[in-house]
Amino acid sequence: MSISKQPTRAVSPARGAVIVVTMRWTDRLIGFVSTLILARLLVPADFGIVAMASIVVGLVDTLLALGVGSALIQNRHAGRDDFDTAWTLGLIQGGVVACTLWLAAPFAAESFRDPRVTAVVQVMACSVLLGAFENIGIVAFQKNMEFGRDFRFFFFRRIVGFVATLVCAILLRSYWAMVLGSLVGRCAGVGLSYWLHDYRPRLSLKKARELWSFSQWILVRNIGSYGLTQLDKFLVGRRTDAATVGAYSLADEVSTMPTSELLAPLGRVLFPVFVKVAHDGEQLRQAFCKAVGIQSLFALPAGVGLALVAQDAVPLLLGDQWVQAIPLVQTLALISVFTALGHSSGYVLLALGRVWFQAVLAWMQLVLLACLALVFFPDVGVQGIANIRLLTTAVGFFLFIGLVLYYVRAIRLADLLRQTWRPILATGIMALLLLVLRGSAALGHFGQLVMLVVAGVASYAVAVLASWRLSGCPDGAELYLLDLLNMKGRVFGWMRVTK
Repeated sequence: MSISKQPTRAVSPARGAVIVVTMRWTDRLIGFVSTLILARLLVPADFGIVAMASIVVGLVDTLLALGVGSALIQNRHAGRDDFDTAWTLGLIQGGVVACTLWLAAPFAAESFRDPRVTAVVQVMACSVLLGAFENIGIVAFQKNMEFGRDFRFFFFRRIVGFVATLVCAILLRSYWAMVLGSLVGRCAGVGLSYWLHDYRPRLSLKKARELWSFSQWILVRNIGSYGLTQLDKFLVGRRTDAATVGAYSLADEVSTMPTSELLAPLGRVLFPVFVKVAHDGEQLRQAFCKAVGIQSLFALPAGVGLALVAQDAVPLLLGDQWVQAIPLVQTLALISVFTALGHSSGYVLLALGRVWFQAVLAWMQLVLLACLALVFFPDVGVQGIANIRLLTTAVGFFLFIGLVLYYVRAIRLADLLRQTWRPILATGIMALLLLVLRGSAALGHFGQLVMLVVAGVASYAVAVLASWRLSGCPDGAELYLLDLLNMKGRVFGWMRVTK
C-alpha cells in the first residue's frame, strides 16, 4: 500500500492551521527563551563564530540539497519506491555534504580570519551526516495533513536540543554550547523519526529520475534563496569582526521571528492544500486569497510593530551589550513585510510544479544584491548592507507578484488588493500612533515597551474591525478567523449594538 494512501487521522485545513501554528509557536517560544538566556550567558563574538560556521555549512548543504521532501508532497501518487529513493538520495547527500564540509573547514576559517571556525564547521559536518539517517516517513505527516503527529515530532526534538544547549551554556560559557546542543537535537530527531512513524526505509534508486525532474529546480531555487539570505552575513563577516557578525545574525533572527512564526507554519498547511486544489482554478483562487488575507492580517503589524518597539525591546530582552543591534532590527524587520505579502505566491507556484519561476526570481534578487553590495557600494558598513538587503527584497516582491499574476490567470491583482488593503491601512494607523506615543513619557524600557505593545495591538484590532465593518463585512480573513475562534456571533452582535 502506498504510504500516502494509508488510513490517516487527517484534519481539515482550518484545524491543521491551528495545530501547525501552535506547533511553530511552541517551537519558537522555546527557541526564543533559549536565545534570551544565551544572550545573557554568552557574548556577541560567540554568536558570531557560530554564524560564520553556519554560513559555510548552509552553503554546502544548499548546493547539494535535492528537495526530495517537497517532491514527495507534490506527487499525489508517491509510493514506497518514491520514499525509499528519497531516503537513499538523502543519505548520499548527507555523506557528500559532511565530507565536503570537513575538508573545507580550514579554508572557511581562513576566509573569515578566525581559526575557531575550523572545529565548529567539522562538528557541524558530523551533525549533517547523522541527520541524513532521519526517517523519510515523517514527510507523510505533512503530506497526509497529520499535523498532530507532526507537532509531537518537532516539539520533542526541540525540547531535547533546548535542554542540551542550556546545560552546555551553563557549564562551558562558550559558543560550543550552541554547536553541541544542535548536535544533540539532530541525534534526537533521528531517533524520534523512527519512534513516531513505523515506516522503515530501504536503499533504492528506482525513482531517482522522477524525483530529479522536480528536484532540480528546487535545488536551483534553494541555492539562489540561500545566497540571497546569507550573502549579507558573509559580507559583514568579511568587512567586520565576529562580534559585529553576531549582532547582525541575532538581529536578523529576532527581526524575522514575529512573521516567520506565522508564515512558516501556515506554509506547511498551504502547500498540501494548494496541491489538492491545483486542478481547479476557482478553488485555487479562493484558497490563495484566504491565505494572503490571513498572513497579511498578522504579519504586517508584527513586522512594522517590531521595528517601532526595537529601541526598547532589544536592551530589555537581550541586554545592554546588544544595543548595536537596534538599528539592524529596525531595518531587517521591515523585510518581513514584503515576505508576508509574497509568501503564499511561492506555494501556489510550487503546487503547480512551476518552481522554476521561484528559482529565476531568487537568482535575479541575488544578482541585484551582489551588484549593489559589491560593485556600486563596495565600502558600505553593516547598516548599509542591511539597507541594500531591504531594497532587494522590495524589488523582488514586486517582480514575484507580477510573475504570479501573469502565469496564474485565475488570480487577479484585485484579489490581492481586496485581501490586503484593510491590514495595510490598520498597520499605518498603528504605526502613526506608536510614533506619537514614543518618548511621550519617561517610563523606562519596560514601561515604554508595555505601553507601546498594548496601544499597538488595541489600535490595530480596532482599525481592522472598523474597516471590515465599513466595507460590508466581506468574506475574508477576518470572517474566517472569527469563525475559527467561535467569536463570529459575539462580534456581529457587538456590531449590531454599535450601529
